[in-house]
Amino acid sequence: MAVNLSIFAGVGAQLFDNNGVPLAGGLIYTYAAGTTTNQATYTSSTGLTAHSNPIILNAAGRVPSGEIWLLSGLNYKFLVKTFDNVQIASYDNVGSAAAGAAVIANFTGTGSQTSFTLISSPISEDSTNVYVNGVYQQKNTYAVLGTTLTFSEAPSFSATIEVAYF
Repeated sequence: MAVNLSIFAGVGAQLFDNNGVPLAGGLIYTYAAGTTTNQATYTSSTGLTAHSNPIILNAAGRVPSGEIWLLSGLNYKFLVKTFDNVQIASYDNVGSAAAGAAVIANFTGTGSQTSFTLISSPISEDSTNVYVNGVYQQKNTYAVLGTTLTFSEAPSFSATIEVAYF
């Protein structure tokens, strides 16, 4: 069975609640894209050990194994909820990053710039993950239109911005 790294929370991502607090004990439910049919994710590139469903985040709001791997060729739906099952976000039609398929763009914040130009257009906003100073940004904090990434608020001066997409 072939697995590829998830573009959602794939490696070391830290998730937060709507107040910016690490999502300790948060839940990530994984389904087949467009459905509520459970679909397995895996703890490593071997694809031998499935995550629990839901995946229960640790005290820092991270996946305990540090990684989420998906079955190659399948798309997923992720529901992110608080420890008491209040939904925070839903991401549908999320795929995996085949080796060499993901595009990584790096920028540095100026404190006032809100728009950045990517070298190519992502498949969709759902296939885009944005990190500022290593912290995953919720989808409602930015928008992607064509090759333009626009933040609702400018990242701080000298902030490291990493955009992973395909």
